[in-house]
Amino acid sequence: MHARFAAVRDCFHDLLAAGRETGAGLAIWYDGRPVIDLVAGCRSASAPDPGAAGGSRPVAGTASAAWRPDTLVNVYSVGKPVVALCLLMLVDRGRVDLDAPVAAYWPGFRTPATVRQVLNHTAGLPAFPVIRPAEAVADWALLCADLAAADPEWEPGSVAGEHAWTYGHLVGELVRRVDGRSVGRFLAEEIAGPWRLDLGFGLGAADQRRCADLSYGDPDWPVRMLGEPGSLRARALDNPPGGRDLTVLNSPLWRGAEIPAVNLHATASALARLYAGLLAGGTLDGVRLFSPDLVAEATRVQYDGPDLVLDRPAHWTLGMGWEPDGSWGMGGIGGSSAWADPGRGYTFAYATARLAEHDRVDELVEALHSCL
Repeated sequence: MHARFAAVRDCFHDLLAAGRETGAGLAIWYDGRPVIDLVAGCRSASAPDPGAAGGSRPVAGTASAAWRPDTLVNVYSVGKPVVALCLLMLVDRGRVDLDAPVAAYWPGFRTPATVRQVLNHTAGLPAFPVIRPAEAVADWALLCADLAAADPEWEPGSVAGEHAWTYGHLVGELVRRVDGRSVGRFLAEEIAGPWRLDLGFGLGAADQRRCADLSYGDPDWPVRMLGEPGSLRARALDNPPGGRDLTVLNSPLWRGAEIPAVNLHATASALARLYAGLLAGGTLDGVRLFSPDLVAEATRVQYDGPDLVLDRPAHWTLGMGWEPDGSWGMGGIGGSSAWADPGRGYTFAYATARLAEHDRVDELVEALHSCL
């Protein structure tokens, strides 16, 4: 770690020492190179406290439970830009037109939305339209058929509402229809492999064994995240049910399914590398995956206005949130987050298993900015 960023390291370890964090990874690139790459704590919620020193010394007999550099964790909506990049790669290659209707690639798709509107959360399909049981999270064909037959909840393009769960199926099915591969396989072969990113959708048995178990920062977290009963947010987050239930989230069913809007499993190192490649205009370690023009289009604001699901103003790019300081990326419910800050020249990724608020990230960023 570069000595300049000692305050960030100290802040990270303080989160564990204070019990506000149980296991996490933090990675930062600055000026085109990695300057922070830390892991600490436990990847099993039932494991003993690894100690106030930040978890670098596993407790005797619990080495297998220590958070390691290759520990994967579910980062929720941090995966939305990742699935978007799969479709944007096909746009870059001339195989998909951003302003063509979805139905041009997905015959029978009823909603008159364009590919661009799907990518910027204005397609009008923020919730799965048919009530399904928890097991349906693993039934890709069923959920995509539900979306194809649905009527939009508003005129596409007129307003945004974060497509909390549906985003990954809408974007991922477009990838599958055009390319033939599932979005998980496409990601592995076209992006994660070439850029050496340890992340994925639909994990196999070996990768599932590397996963951290999610846990609640407080028992009210699942209810608080849902919002008002019957609200658009609640409908968007709670069908199929189980997306905030630890027995589902930590199961082979969830980890093995492709639910690209909410179940990317990743390391912080991989996420920071990904954004470093985008910040450099689509090239990482000499491997170009995206053109600079595509990156510029993908990261500019495409929608600026109210978001009906978030119930606040939002700035959406093609797959990412944009902030007034010019940064672009995505946070996930539970506290994980990843983004690039072009103005300050860094990329940041925090991947946590403790489902709580984003105050941990806020404090780490404050420490980072003090170093800059």
